[in-house]
Amino acid sequence: MYIDGYVLPVPKAKLAAYKKMAKKAAAVWKEYGAIEIVESVEDDVQPGKVTSFPQAVKRKTGEVVVFSWIIYKTKAARNRINKQVMKDPRLAAMMTNPKDLPFDGKRMFWGGFKPMVWE
Repeated sequence: MYIDGYVLPVPKAKLAAYKKMAKKAAAVWKEYGAIEIVESVEDDVQPGKVTSFPQAVKRKTGEVVVFSWIIYKTKAARNRINKQVMKDPRLAAMMTNPKDLPFDGKRMFWGGFKPMVWE
């Protein structure tokens, strides 16, 4: 298995729009072979003394933190799927104008992960 994880701030007023966009994107990722997509919104996150989810995304008043991941069979599958997704015309409009997105992509962070313990 291979996992892409990402964390981003979303204005509370745009959370419904983000959820709609995420559902559309998840369907495309799954169509190309992603195994599972999870989008979760903060419920119990507090600023830390050194770092935390809110601090990592520089959460502003009126925003929530979204923590999400996509599971793939392998890293090679992830690379292939992501290339296909980035070329998919159903998502092209979302990616061409970042100002239209319901979140601030500049404060989003992400990465690929190899599972270490999977129970």
